[in-house]
Amino acid sequence: MSAPPTGRVYLVGAGPGDPELLTLAGARRLREADVVLYDYLANDALLRHASPAAERVSLGRHGAGKLWKQDEINARMIAEARAGRTVVRLKGGDPSVFGRLAEEVAALKAAGIEYAIVPGVTTAVAAGAYAGVTITDRDHASCVALVTGHDRSDSDPSGTADFAKLAAFPGTLVVYMGVTNAPEWSRHLIAAGKAPDTPVTIVRRCSLPDQQTLHGRLGELPTILAPGRMRPPLVVVIGDVAGSSDDANWFTSRPLFSKTVVVTRPAGQGDAMAERLADFGARVIEHPVIEITPPDGFAELDAAIDRLSDYAWVVFSSRNGVEALLQRMQQRNRDARAFGNSRIAAIGSATADALAAWRLNADLVPEEFCAESLAAELSREAASKRILLIRASRGREVLAETLDDAGAEVDQVVAYVSRDITAANPAVIEEIAAGRVDWITATSSAIARSAAVLFGEAIAASPNAPRFAAISPITATALRDAGYEAAAVATDYTADGVIDAMLQQR
Repeated sequence: MSAPPTGRVYLVGAGPGDPELLTLAGARRLREADVVLYDYLANDALLRHASPAAERVSLGRHGAGKLWKQDEINARMIAEARAGRTVVRLKGGDPSVFGRLAEEVAALKAAGIEYAIVPGVTTAVAAGAYAGVTITDRDHASCVALVTGHDRSDSDPSGTADFAKLAAFPGTLVVYMGVTNAPEWSRHLIAAGKAPDTPVTIVRRCSLPDQQTLHGRLGELPTILAPGRMRPPLVVVIGDVAGSSDDANWFTSRPLFSKTVVVTRPAGQGDAMAERLADFGARVIEHPVIEITPPDGFAELDAAIDRLSDYAWVVFSSRNGVEALLQRMQQRNRDARAFGNSRIAAIGSATADALAAWRLNADLVPEEFCAESLAAELSREAASKRILLIRASRGREVLAETLDDAGAEVDQVVAYVSRDITAANPAVIEEIAAGRVDWITATSSAIARSAAVLFGEAIAASPNAPRFAAISPITATALRDAGYEAAAVATDYTADGVIDAMLQQR
């Protein structure tokens, strides 16, 4: 039997923290990977780019379990490649900037393993964008030096750095990994001639929603970075460009910066809301509290599809209903012609947008996106008309009851099942109980009720209980019935409306 073909290793830069700063090349290599070896500086969210079948291997976190040694990492990369697998070694920042790239490349070359390097955004560069520190400036700094504050020399406290040259450097110094040794390297810089009052800016967790930016002077660093005061990852920018003490840059002045929001929509449906919240500066945790599944059987739905053209109106009360019906029609090789002359109603703009994605235009969207408003408008011509309601396995009956009272012949078909999630993610429960969550969203009454049950004990234990944001007064009522007042209630009953309501309450 022949040996399996040798795989390849990609050394990929993950960027400084924000998962959107990964390069397109990095995302492609993650999609192709059989194995992802990732370090603690690489944002876990980047693993979404990897195939579900890919093996994900954490190389450890400081203070949380075993940290892999470099020779162990090298050996694992080589072993996986020799087994014919494609390996991504995902490294924080840029692999070539204090990422021990040379050691990994040397090991791969010695083993005869093919490799490629995908650069990433390094923190020194990102600090210019995210911390308001222009690393270069034509008036103050025309050059930059990247320096490690964690020298590999153990015998000499000053390490191998030439502090005289660094002190005389005519531009900006950016010190990586300098927390533990800050008293030593700052003292050596000053002793070598760098003025104690040289401005410094410390940027911790650059580009992330909990980024910290502190300004001070070189002589103050031993106090600012005293043990226990600030933890890595951080960089220290030293030079005239670091002189500003104004933290109100575009990144930190966003309205939801430093706020944590739990988005509770079903899996796969909260991404757009999460992205908009992130644009406003929020740290977003996605935790579905309900799940959407197909019905137990399709007999009733298939029968409704076969007689769609018999109805005067086909009414959709959610985006999920649109997807459930149209996907089932597609599976049965049916298309829009099945609607015949039936007219289509949508409860709101999101539902209408879902229809538009299937090349169907809603004939009716009420001004107020709720069942009462939709029922009122349909009732004007409902008498003696056949109307089909595409609905969930649970929900309010107001639409059907109002149309029935108006003289319509109403049929309802369950297109999808809505169920409560009964087990919460322990990490999210811990965040809520510790008081680190500011908002929980509720974009339907079912979500409101399930979130109240799922997170209730953690909210009660929290020293800083999160606030709820509701998509409508009806959802706010569901929250109230569950024991919580909505601090923000949307006036436009959409996910964007929920965010706008939150922004008004900050």
